[in-house]
Amino acid sequence: MGNLCSSRGTAAAMAAAMAQTTMTNHPFAPAPARMPDFTQSVKLKYVKLGYHYLITHGAYLVVLPLPGFVAAHLSTFTLRDLADLWLHLQYNLVSVLACSALLVAACTAYLLTRPRPVYLVDFACYKPDDERRCSRARFMDCTEKLGTFTDDNVAFQRRIVERSGIGEDTYLPEAVLNLPPNPSMANARREAETVMFGALDQLFAKTGVRPKDIGILVVNCSLFNPTPSLASMVVNHYKLRGNILSYNLGGMGCSAGLIAVDLAKDLLRVHPNTYAVVISMENITLNWYFGNDRSMLVSNCLFRMGGAAILLSNRRSARRRSKYQLVHTVRTHKGADDRAFGCVYQQQDEDGKTGVSLSKDLMAIAGGALKTNITTLGPLVLPFSEQLLFFATLAAKKLFNAKVKPYIPDFKLAFDHFCIHAGGRAVLDKMESNLQLSEWHMEPSRMTLHRFGNTSSSSLWYELAYAEPRGGSRRGTGRGRSPSGQVSSATAPCGGRSGR
Repeated sequence: MGNLCSSRGTAAAMAAAMAQTTMTNHPFAPAPARMPDFTQSVKLKYVKLGYHYLITHGAYLVVLPLPGFVAAHLSTFTLRDLADLWLHLQYNLVSVLACSALLVAACTAYLLTRPRPVYLVDFACYKPDDERRCSRARFMDCTEKLGTFTDDNVAFQRRIVERSGIGEDTYLPEAVLNLPPNPSMANARREAETVMFGALDQLFAKTGVRPKDIGILVVNCSLFNPTPSLASMVVNHYKLRGNILSYNLGGMGCSAGLIAVDLAKDLLRVHPNTYAVVISMENITLNWYFGNDRSMLVSNCLFRMGGAAILLSNRRSARRRSKYQLVHTVRTHKGADDRAFGCVYQQQDEDGKTGVSLSKDLMAIAGGALKTNITTLGPLVLPFSEQLLFFATLAAKKLFNAKVKPYIPDFKLAFDHFCIHAGGRAVLDKMESNLQLSEWHMEPSRMTLHRFGNTSSSSLWYELAYAEPRGGSRRGTGRGRSPSGQVSSATAPCGGRSGR
């Protein structure tokens, strides 16, 4: 699959059609049509768009006359004035040297202490072989023939699959598709190796980076954490160098991919001239549920096989060929809330069969985390006009107890693409409504869900890969959902059209 680069293109295209009325001198010619009352037909979104442009570019309008004033003042200088200024500097040599030294020291301190820019060079998404393809009919056939589910729960799974937004070309591991299924540690390792090494082989081939050049390795997988670790399996397979910094993240769910990228970014800030690789995946072989608890059966219907490998770097030479510069990462941790802590919970059912339970409170908890993320991320990325509207309504509500509806900022003014985690159609519908996104913005998430299903933490990278051909990259991309969000700024344009 391709790699995403975000594309701003044209934010909105507005056109008006004018009807021309031909008038004759015929005495019975109809009276000319009246001009419409434009004050009654102006849409609020256009007023808001104009307000955004006015506030955002207001600073430029204020400083625009300054170069003219400076030029006019300098035009009054004579040679005599320049000679007097030179003499003044000669008699105050100590002050000039002190100011120059202070300026040099300040510049040096800034260059030494500023955070190193971190670039996302490229990434690769794993596409399983056709033998692993699982249509909805094949999924239901395996479910029925397995014989462990009641008739009601078979019908329940059929309803979930049909309404989930998942298409006919998703993938499941061999151990799950076999009849009878044979989940085992060996098959789980085989699935992990197939996904990780398949994605890494693509990544190294695309970038030309040698495995020996990798200095940082972060692997995340929530439900499969063997010994030796997944990170050690990668080190052993590619014979990575002995001083590599390797980390294995487990149990962090669908947001673990962005958490892993954030960890790699922080490590690159303190380890210069280094490459970092992040691998995001989930393992299904040992985590397929064979019981009849409906809260655990949902995960069987949604989760599918997949993974991605991402190459990051802080080398200056990487800027020329990288796709993005990582800008902001925001994470909201809701673990202190008992409802949030238990909304996705791995446990055993009454019959001792292990599965992952998805609570009915999941959407409400995700919405609360999203609200917190919006408040945190807004000042970092939104134009001043949106910040002003947001904080004005917030102040009116908090200080004056005004009954005003909370203002939801228009993040489309800050981001070109939104990659909402493809957790399911209900999740995407809710996010589309809350963030007031269009079908165009939601297309990468919906098509990823349709083509690959919910691949957990790696789903965002499939969405980025889908979005690349839709437009060249220019400014920025927002991706993720609660409890994590990430902002990346494109460093180089990619193929595709420039508009929307």
